[in-house]
Amino acid sequence: MGAKVSPIVVEIIRNAVNSAAREMNSCLIKSSFGPGIYEMKDCSVGIFNRDARLLGQSSGLPIFLGNLEICINIVTERIGVCGYREGDVFVMNEPYLQGTHVADVTVLAPIFYRGELHGFTAVRAAMQDMGGKDPIGNADSTDVYQEGLRIPPVRLCSEGKVCEDVMEIIAINSRYHTMMKGDLNACIAACHTGKTRMNELYERYGTNVMEEAAKEIFRQSEELDRKAVADIPDGVYEAEGYLDNDGLTDEPRRLKVKICIQGEVMKIDLSGSSRMGSGPINCGRAQTIAACRVGYKQIINPKSQVSGGTFQNLEVMVEKGTFLAAEEPAPCGWYFTGLGLLIDLIGKALSPVMEKEAAAAHYGDSSLIIFRGYDSARNKTFGICEATSGGWGAFADGDGQDCMINVVNGDLKNWSVEFIEDKFPLRLLSYEIRTDSQGPGKWRGGAGVIRTYRVETEGECRLMLWIERTKTTAWGLFGGGSGQAPAAVVNPGTPDERVYLKTNTLSLKKGDIVQIRTGGGGGYGDPLERDRKAVREDIENGYITAEHAEKYYGYEA
Repeated sequence: MGAKVSPIVVEIIRNAVNSAAREMNSCLIKSSFGPGIYEMKDCSVGIFNRDARLLGQSSGLPIFLGNLEICINIVTERIGVCGYREGDVFVMNEPYLQGTHVADVTVLAPIFYRGELHGFTAVRAAMQDMGGKDPIGNADSTDVYQEGLRIPPVRLCSEGKVCEDVMEIIAINSRYHTMMKGDLNACIAACHTGKTRMNELYERYGTNVMEEAAKEIFRQSEELDRKAVADIPDGVYEAEGYLDNDGLTDEPRRLKVKICIQGEVMKIDLSGSSRMGSGPINCGRAQTIAACRVGYKQIINPKSQVSGGTFQNLEVMVEKGTFLAAEEPAPCGWYFTGLGLLIDLIGKALSPVMEKEAAAAHYGDSSLIIFRGYDSARNKTFGICEATSGGWGAFADGDGQDCMINVVNGDLKNWSVEFIEDKFPLRLLSYEIRTDSQGPGKWRGGAGVIRTYRVETEGECRLMLWIERTKTTAWGLFGGGSGQAPAAVVNPGTPDERVYLKTNTLSLKKGDIVQIRTGGGGGYGDPLERDRKAVREDIENGYITAEHAEKYYGYEA
């Protein structure tokens, strides 16, 4: 057993490792070729010890960060600890192992110091295109083989040298060969950055001090979690909701959550959820676990940092054959569809005994829009995939956040108007608050957005949409109302007006308008108790209309 490390040194090391992770993330973003990474920040990084327990991470997508260690464990199980060599880098995207769709590629590397394995760095980033039947992605896949190249855990670098044959196989299956190679090299560079910084820390403090500091960090995290869960009354708490459909059929998909609190332990049981869908809503078990961790963290010590000691008192049970534990050949293209709902349901289930910690539901869906086709002005093909922001749920003593990206995507950024108009044959006609979209309450839900695009190319342009949460919208808590449902409208206000939620290859022509209207968050508490000044300010600022204020708040101007 190592010597006790001073609390000051523990804090220095804690922050130094997180700083190293932030530098990894910066390296990845600044050296990537794909706008999904450098502009939208669709990526996450982490640093782990030799047992794949988290030492430090940067901001990123929570559902990525929640299971990177699973990928390390998968590689270790395959090659053994002794199979790692200094300079190795591994790559994988297998949906049924890491839980995502094929576009989310995980790259990881062992950290050696003076010839001994001490840990790992890991990166997950969304690639622009992994092949498949449609560019970037599709909304109507019926099996995983239509979605693109699957990569089992393989070496991308061997003892410091890139495995060019593996790199070429991956790149040639993408419609964007150069971009793919650039993004994979950015992932490799990010892993090396983390390794370099960790070696500097090992050199400065010694491996024994680093390991003892990590043990103390883990102990603190676990102790805080166990105490917080122990403060929740023992019992069984349940909630359920429904996705609109699986993308191919009209059948709603049930998501059932049962939470059992026993002393210091929380068990989340998802048994009773719908079976795997015909369409691409299915999610690998690893990502379902990651989403449960996000839901847990939102209400259990949300302000404390995550480490390898977090989630030690959380157990997740997922029933095989459900859409939350996908098996081959189930399509997984939009695996995250149910995860926002799952996270919201965890808060809803526990809200009766955690009134101060739980929030009303948020809009919950990425509201994805993809334009792809031929740019007649630039004489080249183009493709853009964008996640759209919406309203978050209100909570005790606070309104929901307006126009935020959904919880599963965390630090993801929406594309700026200037970037889209500079790079693609599209014009943004509006980007504005969606008035009256919020759920009413003593504390109102957050507002959704309206984002309006006009097609500017003479060439082919096709639209893909994936919009969810219209059947189970963002509910309120303790008397609060639900937020408005989302929708997409083609050519609004014209004789050609059409409303869509999901479509895969809708043909558009120059001048066509596509308008996304995202959902609002749920309210918290009785709307009649809302402060009159706050209602008046919402009217003045355009968040709600006078009619909405009178209907829900009894407010007369």
